Parts: sequence; structure tokens; C-alpha cells
Amino acid sequence: MSSDSKTGISYPFADVPEKGQWLEVAKGVYWLQMLLPMALDHINLYVLEDDAGWWIIDTGINLGDTRERWELLLAGPMAGKPVVGVICTHMHPDHIGQAGWLCEHLRVPLYMSFREYYAARTFTSIGGGSLSWTTEEYYRRAGVERDYLQQMATRFKGFGSVVEPLPTAYRCLAEGQVLNVGGRAWRVMTGAGHSPEHVSLYCAEDKLMLSGDQIIPRITSNVSVMPLEPEANPLAEWFDALRRFRADLDPDTLVMPAHNAPFYGVHARLDYLIAHHEGHLEAIEKACIEPKKAIELFSIMFAREVAMDQLSLALGEAIAHLHYLCAEGRMQRELDDEGVYRFRSVDPQSSPYRGVYEPDTGPMEV
Repeated sequence: MSSDSKTGISYPFADVPEKGQWLEVAKGVYWLQMLLPMALDHINLYVLEDDAGWWIIDTGINLGDTRERWELLLAGPMAGKPVVGVICTHMHPDHIGQAGWLCEHLRVPLYMSFREYYAARTFTSIGGGSLSWTTEEYYRRAGVERDYLQQMATRFKGFGSVVEPLPTAYRCLAEGQVLNVGGRAWRVMTGAGHSPEHVSLYCAEDKLMLSGDQIIPRITSNVSVMPLEPEANPLAEWFDALRRFRADLDPDTLVMPAHNAPFYGVHARLDYLIAHHEGHLEAIEKACIEPKKAIELFSIMFAREVAMDQLSLALGEAIAHLHYLCAEGRMQRELDDEGVYRFRSVDPQSSPYRGVYEPDTGPMEV
């Protein structure tokens, strides 16, 4: 087991699963990995064993060798039992990309929360090649130049390009629901902010959690205002979720996240995630003594240059923090003569936030 005294996190597994294989991380709980073609180069998926068969937790993206990896697993370690269900924690392509193929190929039901399933159906139906006027307005008001928007439009392909067509039926997961799988009672815990109604599964008796993107040990999940809901306040929902999870989870829980590696130290990680965002709020308040566009805050938020393929995530994260401060009455927003929002702090010297200010350095979690 490796540990980091600075973060309070320890990693009980020295190896990662190889292609077509898995690692048993608890009795009847198997960890596998799929590749991602981006800076964040992998996603962790899990399989739960039950007397009736296998339960798949998240599916990987519809790119690269993801399907080949599933075929190797289905013909190898999973060959002795049928798959009985597919659970997707949320609607992002690396989690739902192969759900349609798996559910159709294996003729098994898909389990998701209500808001995640319908958000997935909406996002995968949006085609690429152009931007709607509402999307253009969102980016212009954040300070993105028109020529940059034209480049974005030509590159935009939409979620549907990396997600197999979703099943036309699903089974709804809701907060507090219990799934009895493999002799364990897995309680559904939902949280918003990173996505509309993210599902995690928690077995209190055995101190096990399948956390998806809700709790990740080394990177911070993206919390963004998106063009689809330009006036949203997702950071408020994110804080609420982190604090509820902090109160509910046993400190000795083994957390099995969607990225990085399974770990212990969930309370320390949740405390850090809250402090991390509060540190950003404090830094943004200080930066906005003079009015700023959202796009001008990248140097505050990120310790690296933001590439075009990361612009939407970076901008959404900056706007999420600004909207939170506006909702708290600590920031004012005005639309200038060019149609761009400028944000000004009300009283940065009295900021109530005393978090950990560390500009993000790692790859953004989508």
C-alpha cells in the first residue's frame, strides 16, 4: 500500500488492470480500465458479482479499443455467468459511450437516475458542425472572440459521435434506493454539480463505495455552467453533495473512483475538495476588484495554458464560480456595450472563504 501523508490518501493496489483482465478489489467487486484519447487517458469501470450474474458499472467511451476490451472480458473472466444489468453513474460519454451496445448486445436493462438518462438523451441528439444562437451567446457573453467561435463550430461534433445510441428504456435509480447485489446492500447516493443527478453506490456494512466522478483522489471533477443552462449555479449543488457525502460516509471506506485508483482517505479528500473550491472563490474575489470577463480568469483557475479542446470545460468552471459568488451577493454582473458580461467583487477584503488556493494543474475531468 502506498500513502501520501500530505493528502491523507492511501492506495492499496500497486497494479492496474491490464487489457482484457480485471483486479478483484473486494470480494465480488472487480476493477477494470478502458482507455480515453485525451490528457485524462483512462476510465475505471467496475463489475459486481451476484449469484444471478454480473452487474456492470459504467461502460467506457465509443472510441478506440473499448469494445474490443469488453469483448475480451465477456469471453474471458466474465464468461461463466450472464450480465444482468448495466449501471451508468452519469451521462458523460466516457461513462455511457458503450451502454447502448452492451444493453442491446446482451439484452439487459440500463439503470440510471432520471435526470442523467434524459440529459444523456438530449446531449446525444445535438448534432455537430454548427452552434445554436443560444450557445454562441453564452460564449460571447463570457468573452470568447467571434473568430474563435467559428473554429469551435467547425470542430464541434457533439456527444452522439462518441456514444452508441442509448436504449429507449431504462430503470430509474433514485436517492436512498437500495440495490441488493452479491449479498451486499448498495445504497444509491446522488449528487449534482458535475452532472445533473450523479449516482454513487455505497455499502455501509462493508465500507465500500463506487464513487464515479463524485470523488476522485488526484484530480478535481469539472463543475461547469454549460450553454444548455447558462444561468445555472452548479457549484452550490456541488458543495451540498460534498458535505452530505462527508457526513454519511465512514472514514475507513474504500473508494472506487472512475479515474486514478481505488483509495482510502475519503474524509480527507472531501475536505480538500471543499477547500479547493473555496480557495478559488477567494482568489476570484480578489481578482475581480476591477471588472473581469469570465475568460480572463483562466490564469487564476488554471496553472497551464487552456487549449481549444479544453476551452468549454475551463470556461464553464470559471463561470460556475462567478455564478456562485453572484448568488451569495459577493459579485455583481453587468452586460457591457459589446454584449460581454463583466464581473466585479462587492467587498473582496471581507471574503468568508479561507480555502486552499492551488490553480488546477492536472487534466480536466469531463
